[in-house]
Amino acid sequence: MYKAFWDHLKVQLSSTPADFTSALELLKEVKANSLRDEIEETLDIDLLKQEAEHGALNVPHLSNYILNLMTLLCAPIRDEAVRKLQRITDPVQLLRGIFHVLGLMKMDMVNYTIQSLRPYLKEHSIQYERAKFQELLNKQPNLLDCTTKWLTRTALDLTTPPSSSPDSPSSSNMARSSPNWAVDNPQLPSSTMVLYQGYLNLLLWDLDSKEFPETLLMDKIRLRDMQSQLKQLAILASVLLVARSFSGSALFSSTEFVNKLKHITKALMEEFKSRPEEAMVSVSEQVSQKIHERLKDMGLTALSSEKKASLRGQLQNIAKKENRVRSIIDQRIHLFLKGCLVRGMQESLLDFPVGLILIKGELTKLGWKFFSLMHHNQQVFSPYYDEILKDIIPPAQAQETEVESI
Repeated sequence: MYKAFWDHLKVQLSSTPADFTSALELLKEVKANSLRDEIEETLDIDLLKQEAEHGALNVPHLSNYILNLMTLLCAPIRDEAVRKLQRITDPVQLLRGIFHVLGLMKMDMVNYTIQSLRPYLKEHSIQYERAKFQELLNKQPNLLDCTTKWLTRTALDLTTPPSSSPDSPSSSNMARSSPNWAVDNPQLPSSTMVLYQGYLNLLLWDLDSKEFPETLLMDKIRLRDMQSQLKQLAILASVLLVARSFSGSALFSSTEFVNKLKHITKALMEEFKSRPEEAMVSVSEQVSQKIHERLKDMGLTALSSEKKASLRGQLQNIAKKENRVRSIIDQRIHLFLKGCLVRGMQESLLDFPVGLILIKGELTKLGWKFFSLMHHNQQVFSPYYDEILKDIIPPAQAQETEVESI
């Protein structure tokens, strides 16, 4: 890490124009060392003991020095806390307050240090993971076999037009339910798009498969967690969409009411894994009852018996994988996640899908997790992916497709 920092500093100072960002940080450290010497001289414990024994210890002066020092060193967010300390006259309360604020300042400094070191830690992590994988690859030349199959199959899925018959099988089980952005234009996709589609397919993959790509084995637990979250979000969004269609916008303009319906659905997610039909029966009964009560409280027309029965039936039908609403929601979520990879998180959030707006908070959180994990994997293993994909996609064709996609 130290070597990485000094190498980075050398690159910055050698650039044209020179970048003094890291150099200025070092000057801050020099200044901090000078300040440390001053503090040690002023807060000399042996000297303070002698002054206390002879009754010459100036407590107010010492307190003011410490508070002024805290004002100088603390983050702006702690200024008000230090000002409150300056108004305390009781010495015990003052010392207690000083140590409390010092603890907060210490955490501020730890967080700042972590934030400052993050770029160097990230670069070190990428190089370290790649080097370790290369060591394994040197010992096991066939270590990338499953990764090669994964990318080859993904490229094939992207260039195979869907069958006109809804009952005919697709080229692979994964492609059957994953959004395919290349089927309308069956030219060879770019290597980047193949990789991103491959990442997206992992969310539909049987993670216990023996052909799971070797470059993502370390991420399998996180991907399993994302698979579970993805399924939960699809069910949650489906429940909210169906419920809104029966109650109108008046109820769903209330964040509090939407959160109640979310809480009901989320509470039964564990039961859904083992008993989906029973779980959705419970959801349908509670959701329909909440809508009925809320409509009455607002002085609106409550649900008739027929509408209640229809609402419950449609909610219970969400338990089926082939449910139309759930399938559409699944596709929209996958398209959003692919957009996160292709366009980046910020742009994807600016163009958030209207149909998923009720789960924006939850889906954004999942999107950041997925984007961060896959982006890191791409940085670590990009040399290996490039080598594999150049045999699948001719370089000239890949470059041409990249330009057209832009």
